[in-house]
Amino acid sequence: MISTYNEARSWIHGRLQFGIKPGLERMSWMLEKLGSPHKQLKAIHIAGTNGKGSTLSYLREMLCAGGYTVGTFTSPYIETFNERISVNGKPIRDEELVHLVNEVKGVVESLNETNFGEATEFEVITVMAFYYFGKVNKQDFVIFEAGLGGRLDSTNVLNPIATIITNIGFDHMNILGNTIKEIAGEKAGIIKRNIPLFTAVEQKDALDVIQQKAKAENASVYVLERDFYTSSLEAEELSERFQFSGFDIVLSDVKLSMLGAHQVKNAALALAALLYLKKTGLLNIEGNKIYEGLKRTAWLGRFEQISQNPLIFLDGAHNIQGIESLVSTVKRHYKEYSIHVVFSCLKDKEATELVTRLEEIATSIIFTTFDFPRADNPEHIAAESQHSSKVIEMDFKKAIEKGKQNLTKGKDLLLITGSLYFISEVRNYLLS
Repeated sequence: MISTYNEARSWIHGRLQFGIKPGLERMSWMLEKLGSPHKQLKAIHIAGTNGKGSTLSYLREMLCAGGYTVGTFTSPYIETFNERISVNGKPIRDEELVHLVNEVKGVVESLNETNFGEATEFEVITVMAFYYFGKVNKQDFVIFEAGLGGRLDSTNVLNPIATIITNIGFDHMNILGNTIKEIAGEKAGIIKRNIPLFTAVEQKDALDVIQQKAKAENASVYVLERDFYTSSLEAEELSERFQFSGFDIVLSDVKLSMLGAHQVKNAALALAALLYLKKTGLLNIEGNKIYEGLKRTAWLGRFEQISQNPLIFLDGAHNIQGIESLVSTVKRHYKEYSIHVVFSCLKDKEATELVTRLEEIATSIIFTTFDFPRADNPEHIAAESQHSSKVIEMDFKKAIEKGKQNLTKGKDLLLITGSLYFISEVRNYLLS
């Protein structure tokens, strides 16, 4: 029996040694032993290369504004481990985590005696989330974010009421494949029989793969800018403004607090799923509550302003698609500013491409690292840089202080970006 929060976390993290093992057999076995809690949920399942967390947040906030209770499962965490399992945006309590560990521990450990082998850390956390929302604290809706890919991701035992694929880009290619078509095939694995899919995927090759899978499953597909639309995009100082149309509804003058044209796409996806479910009678929500939910949506570590004076932003742009969106957002909202960058990424990322794109906006760039087994060496990353004002600083805290020293005039901005694990460390440091 585990009695403390630290013991519970240690037990969960002890599963890290079993690495990443794609496949659903272990999940199905454990959940069956626990009474199949995943079958009790009114769930929305989200996959995609980028934008999963933001899309989830828009959906959650609109549903909450409409009076519904909403459970969410996300990864990785930014502030606290518990936030991976949250209700109405609030992480579960420490004692709830301890209770969950004790509920699933016996089943997880008995899996060792089968041919399926040890459960991974991510599988254990996913099982805990299913058990929590299915048995302990039932919600009106739950939204699950796929961890890696979709087809063999441990969340893919769900039978949802809707699926969303945000976009397709090059990430985790060692597991998901080297081409857009291969990666799309993995993401399309979340499509279920007769369940509607909403997507903002743009590449024809990827969309073809997704539509073939949907056709095989008799699932309706709704595509951004084909079946529902955004228009009249305006970049305001602290917001994005646009119009949405689709599902026999036009919403004018929609405002988002999260900046970037990519956030308009994420919000449109969430809107499409919500309005479809409203149209089919699965939920009821008033128009003013939709506006309210979208406007108040925020997501930690996604172009998040952490300080006004000095002006500091954090962004977990950990792959090429994320960096492109970040660069676009900076150009869109802060084109008159000098941008001073602090950057760190993981070893499995294409550092050359990431750095090249960042250099488009960087007045100066500091390469650093943090205490994480997969963190890349800043000297290795800096070797990819052609920037005339680049610095290597092994201590990320000193790197941030050096970055702040570069902010000498009113139109200076410090942008700290890279791995989400890095942003989590930085955020905790800056706020403490």
